[in-house]
Amino acid sequence: MTNYQIEEHLKVFHDRSELIQKSGDSIVFQEGKLSKEAQKRLRQLQDTLAGGFLQTVIDECRHPNAILEDLPDDHLNLLAELVNSVTSEVGRAVVGLTVMQLCIKAITPDQSIRLHKGGNSYSDTRFSWMEGIPMRSLDKRFITPVLRANDLLRVNADGFMMTRSLAENYPYSKLYKAAIRGARKEWLEIVDLLETRELDAEDALRYMIRFLLNRSTTFENLANASLKTVNKAIDFHPTSSQIVEFISTFIDNAEYSARLLEVAMHSLFQALEDQLLLEGDLKQLSQMRSANKKHGNVADIEVTIPGSRLEIIEAWDAKYGKPYLRDELEELNEKLRDHMETHVAGFVVDKTPNVTDDISNRMSEIESSHDVEIYIMSFSDWAQQLLAQAGDDMDELASQWLIAFAESLCQRRRERAPIDEPADAWVRKLDAHAIRFFDLD
Repeated sequence: MTNYQIEEHLKVFHDRSELIQKSGDSIVFQEGKLSKEAQKRLRQLQDTLAGGFLQTVIDECRHPNAILEDLPDDHLNLLAELVNSVTSEVGRAVVGLTVMQLCIKAITPDQSIRLHKGGNSYSDTRFSWMEGIPMRSLDKRFITPVLRANDLLRVNADGFMMTRSLAENYPYSKLYKAAIRGARKEWLEIVDLLETRELDAEDALRYMIRFLLNRSTTFENLANASLKTVNKAIDFHPTSSQIVEFISTFIDNAEYSARLLEVAMHSLFQALEDQLLLEGDLKQLSQMRSANKKHGNVADIEVTIPGSRLEIIEAWDAKYGKPYLRDELEELNEKLRDHMETHVAGFVVDKTPNVTDDISNRMSEIESSHDVEIYIMSFSDWAQQLLAQAGDDMDELASQWLIAFAESLCQRRRERAPIDEPADAWVRKLDAHAIRFFDLD
């Protein structure tokens, strides 16, 4: 018997369309007036959206410490690429549509998001799927107004579904032939993942809202103002001690200090790498959602052997508000068993760490067992030690650190520090803190 792979294709009949998948399975989309089940789903959608569902999600996502469920990296990349595809000319409609589709799946998981038309006046002049949904009216009433009000997406007040390429009478699938301007491939992959329930709709929606928050015009204006202030401060040639104090006090007085400590530490390593003072390659900043064990990490900040992403030679963990680290030492001991190549590992605490005799003894045992140097240091001491590597150029290195820290928060270094938390509150605080600390009024 000859084995052959079925090519995915769409059959279009007078009263239905049939999507034939590579597996050989088919999905039938019947044309006609809305079924009773579809009407029930539509009412649920309308009631939930009218009750402020999307606005509630946006409000929750504005908080940097909001907990997000872990999503596979390839799924996150699809969402990020979709949002990053938006320019002043293209990409907005398909991003708005994806937001709506995620809302639909989050509220009514059984509703197909391939079927963008549905109503009770099916005729030769008015198209409808029996299990479809009137996406154009949902968009105009519940999605576009909220996205516009929150400055997340600049679209026409009539809605992104007015775009003709999104209104063809065919189901949304990879066979949808209309000329989509923007990240067509990523959008249709997301549609497939949602339909097969491989992607959780509400989790994906929250990530997408966060990505949009960090790309809004309001955020861009805040970021530009903050970076201008930081560069003005650097023009006055602050000392390394002043910059350490500035970053330390900023972390202490801003929201979600634990995450800021990580960003600050990673930013200093960025500056070291840029000045060729790092022996290995700095790994991209991890997300707070990433569990170290699950992702094979040793710590928050990691330096790998040049050319290797897995062999970690130096690792530092940020521990804000945790001066006593006995349990963390045991966790480090477990991780080092899988990373015998690690030479240096340590913990950085925002204030003076509580290094008792039992902590010191256990550190010595782990060092001997794994042939590694272990440190527990205050943030200030740790920063000064690393900055001292620049010798007479210590103040210049500190200035480069401050720039790296500010640009990371302002989403200008996403290739090295992809911060998915909404950063507008941090950026606003950074600007005010710099003006006050360096007396820039």
